[in-house]
Order: sequence, then structure tokens, then C-alpha cells
Amino acid sequence: MIAEAGLIALWLAAGLALLQFALGAIGVRINREEYFAAIRPVAVAQGVLVAISFLLLIWLFLRSDMSVKLVAMNSASVKPLLYKFAGTWGNHEGSMLLWVTVMGLAGACIALFERSLQVKTLVTTLAAQAFISIGFYAFLLISSNPFERLNPIPKDGQGLNPLLQDPGLAFHPPTLYFGYVGLSVAFSFAVGAMITRDVGPAFAKAMRPWVLGAWIFLTLGITAGSYWAYYELGWGGWWFWDPVENASLMPWLAATALLHSVTVLATRDGLRAWTLMLAVVAFSMSMIGTFLVRSGILTSVHAFAVDPERGSFILALLAIYIGGAMALFALRVSTVKEGSRFEIVSREGALVANNLLLSAILGIVFIGTLYPLVVEAITDEKLSVGAPYFNLASGPLALLLVAVMAAGPLLRWRRDDPKVLLNRISIPILIAATALFILALFTTTMSILSLLGLALAAGVAVASFAPLWKRNLRRTPLHTYGMVIAHFGIAVAIVGMASESSFTEEKLVAAKPGDEIAVNNWKLKFIAMEPLAGPNWTALEGRMTAQYGDGNIIEIAPQNRMFAAAQTQTSEAALLTRWNGQLYVVLGDGDDEGRWQVRVWWKPFVTFIWFGGILVALGGLLAMIGRLRRGYIQRRQREYAESYL
Repeated sequence: MIAEAGLIALWLAAGLALLQFALGAIGVRINREEYFAAIRPVAVAQGVLVAISFLLLIWLFLRSDMSVKLVAMNSASVKPLLYKFAGTWGNHEGSMLLWVTVMGLAGACIALFERSLQVKTLVTTLAAQAFISIGFYAFLLISSNPFERLNPIPKDGQGLNPLLQDPGLAFHPPTLYFGYVGLSVAFSFAVGAMITRDVGPAFAKAMRPWVLGAWIFLTLGITAGSYWAYYELGWGGWWFWDPVENASLMPWLAATALLHSVTVLATRDGLRAWTLMLAVVAFSMSMIGTFLVRSGILTSVHAFAVDPERGSFILALLAIYIGGAMALFALRVSTVKEGSRFEIVSREGALVANNLLLSAILGIVFIGTLYPLVVEAITDEKLSVGAPYFNLASGPLALLLVAVMAAGPLLRWRRDDPKVLLNRISIPILIAATALFILALFTTTMSILSLLGLALAAGVAVASFAPLWKRNLRRTPLHTYGMVIAHFGIAVAIVGMASESSFTEEKLVAAKPGDEIAVNNWKLKFIAMEPLAGPNWTALEGRMTAQYGDGNIIEIAPQNRMFAAAQTQTSEAALLTRWNGQLYVVLGDGDDEGRWQVRVWWKPFVTFIWFGGILVALGGLLAMIGRLRRGYIQRRQREYAESYL
């Protein structure tokens, strides 16, 4: 009965999404107030029903109901409770239901809490959000039913993909989905504003929290996914330029550009057309990412391979939404009034440069990701575009982007004096130049990109705090602190990336118990191999000790795990973290002579990559809290003033 109830709730939610779209479209067309009043409760009811459907699917996984095909294909009764819970979205159908659930709840939040937009713009926004949801409801109900039954009922399930049996599954996919859906809300706001020709600061202020929230979640999701792949796959790298990794990076790049653009529109009434275009592009990138991951066109540990028919369904949705949005933008952009003017040397000018560079990097990643797929579709020839292309093509632009980012907050709005600007950024420039000189003098193995990256990071780290100079720190707005922390986080992440790529030391040996391995200042001793049994796996564990210089001896234990249900073997790396880097040890296969392949890396400052990502997301969170609090205070002040008029 639980599965049937979940399916009924899903059908009802789909019906309400259709009603929500009809109420908005007809109401705006005939300008009837009763239609406007009805759309809010319908949006809330839709969100509640789809949330119930998803909660019931979670319950089916938790109780290991093998009569449901999705549970039997992706779970097992012996699986730990955490992976039963997270396994709900560790598959194609469940992940798509999570997608529409977050969309439905987002629409409900708009209906409940949004009060600053004009009524027509709000109604059109809710109608646009419902229109997007309708396509995904149809996709679930027609070709990807998560509540499909099995007959006969198997004794047990096949279990979850062993690579996904990690706590990261409980965190990484949902954060990305929250980001994607936040961009869908921003897209719906843009569609509503274009249809009603209400493109101005009020629209931007309503959209900005959703863009900022989406950007925060995407930042956290990408950061968590990078670290998860780093320690789970056992190859020692933090970014592979995998097409599915790029599928999450592209929306983040577009969202970053959109975030800066919508801030200019909200505060200075500028970049109106830019904001609309970037809202369309950001959502388009999230749709393309959905297609890449779920169409079966890619083979990746990240991707959900499905049959071509369902891939064609997603492609059709992509064509409808992206094509329709681009067409609407082309038709309406000429009606968007020009916003406030500004000089090239100004904060707005720096943000435009920022957006252009982000768009160029986005284009490079987009072409590098899709070009091999297009060539293979036309010629049946497999091509591979890897790190050399992406690093060489996007690296110089990324460094220039970071330099512009450092200077931007030091510029004045509207117009500024280049000479005065040069005086403001003289200290960060001096620090960057000094760092470049010292690094060039004492290091000879660094690539030019890493060398410039480290030097630039030093300058950016100082420049990021410049907006706080000579200010009363108690009276400084919270969103300013958020900007400072986010920009400083970028500098921290760059230090980690450049250090890891330039100073990593690696050793691959065939070792047996009793052997010692040395890398950098680390001394490892191989003690023994021991069998180990887990909840739903068995393992061979390599007991080792590690000592840094004359420091304490620490035990580590890399593993080779075997999952019987999936007949799959995985490597579980042993990680030992110090303030200046991380020791990374992977156990490989053994031979007939009792030797085992052991791969050891010493990665200086690699953890700065993820610390930097967390700081960036924290800065975004502080900025969002500050903006929302300021908006709430201003709204209460207006209401108080109006009550006395």
C-alpha cells in the first residue's frame, strides 16, 4: 500500500502542477484576480504532495520492501541504514523524484513567502515553475516510475553500487540538486519578468536569494564531490575533468556570473539584459548536466546509465525548455529598458569583465565536454578531451578572472579614477610580485600556471580584506563580510591546487610485510595483511605504520574491499592529514610471492582546496543572511511608515 500511496501522491502533484500552470497562464491572459488568488494554495499543495511521495519512497528503502523494483535493484536487506536512506537517490528514478520534490517545495516557498514582486510577475513565475515541473512529472510517470512493482518478489536486492556506499552519497547529490533547482527558480523569475516586462531592481531582489542559495549549494556539492572522488576512487587526484564533473561545473560558472549580475541589477539597476541572459544560460547548463548524467550517453562512475528511450525524453525536455527560453529572450530582450549607465573603470565594469571571463571559461568547458560526444555521434569515432586541453585553455583566463576579482571590490560604483585605483591595489600587487620573485628564485619545477597561481593567491588573500580597511567593523554589513570570506576562500583554494599540482611526491612499490617505504619525510612500514569483514563486504586490510620525521608513529590501514552482492572490488585509501599536507596510501593487488602493490603520495597543502571551497560557501551563506535580514528590516520599516500615512 505504501508504494501505491506514493504513486497516487505523485499523480496528484502532477495534476496540481498542470492546474498551477493553467491558472497562471489563463489568469495573466485575462487579468482575473481570482485566478491570481488561487495559484498560491495550489503551488503549496503541489509541494506538499510531491514531498509526501518522496518520503514514502524513502520509507520503502528503509524497510527494504523488495516488492518495489527500484528498491530491489538498488538496495539489500544487509545494507547499513545510512545507505538505505541515501540509496533512495543513488539511482536514476529516485534522483529524478528528488529533483521534482525540491522543485515542488521551492514553488511552495515562493507562494508562501514572496511578497515583493508585482502580482502578475509572481503569478507568471509560479506558472513557469509549474511548466518545468510538468515535464519532469511526465518523465517520471511515463518512463521512470519509482514505485513500479516486481512479481515475483525477490528474496533480497542487488545492493547499491559499491562506489556509492559512502557517507558522501547522503550529502553530495542533494546539495547539487538544491543548486540545480535554485537555478530553475531563478529561470522562472526571469521568464516571469520577461513576459510581464517587469525587469528591474524589485525583480532582481526577489531572485537574488534563490541565485545565492543555488550557488552556495553548488559550491558545497562540487567541493564535496571532489573530495569524495579523491579518496574513494583511489587514483589520488581531486579533479579529473570527467564530463560528469564538468556537468556540475558549468552551472556553477554560469551561476557565479549570474550572482554578480543580479547584484548589480538589485543595487544599481544595471545589467538588465545580462541578468536575464545569464538566468537562461545557468538553467540551460543545469538541464544539459541532467541530460549528460541520465541519458546513458556517458560512461562514468557518476552517471546513471539508462536506456536510449528515456535519454530521448530528456533530450526533448531540454529542447523545449532551453529552446523556448532562448526564443523568449530573443523576442523580449529588445523591450528591456536600458539600466543605469556606468564607466568602464568602475565596479560595474569589473563585474562585466568578470562575467565575460566566466562566460569564456564556460564556453571552453562546454566545448571540451560536448565535442567528443558530437564527433562520436556523427563519425562513430571515440575522442578524449582531457586535462591538457582544459588546463591550457582555461588556466590563463582563470588567473585573469582572479585578478579582476581582487580589484573589483576596491572600485567605486558608476565611475572611478584609474590612478586612485592603482594606489588602492598597490599593496596586493606588491605582495603578489614579491611572492612571484621568491617562488621563481627557490623553485625550478613549477609550471608557469602554478607559479602565477600561487603568486596571485598571495595578492588576492590580502586584497580580499581590503573592503574592511578603515571601516567600523561593528557597523560593516554582513554581506560585506560574506564577500571578504568568499574571495579569501578562492585564494586558499588556489594555494591548494597549485601546491598539489607542483609539489606532490609519489612512489609505487611492490612491498611485503616487513618492508619500509619512504616518500618525502615520511617513513612507512608494512606490518601485515589481515582479512576483515564489514556489514555487506569483506576486505583485505594492509596494516602499516607511518612516521613523519622523528614524530609519533601512527597506524594506517588501506583496504581492498569485495562486495559479494555486486561482485565488485574497491580500494579504500588510507589518509593521514597534517597541517601542511596529506599522506595518501592505496593498496593494490598481490602476487604469488606475497608482495602487494602499494602506491603512496605526499600531497602538500592539498586540503586547502576543500577548505577554500568551504570558505567560499560560508561567505555566500553570510551574504545571503545579511541580504535577507536587510530586506526584512527595510520591508518592516516601509510597512510601519505606511501605517501612519
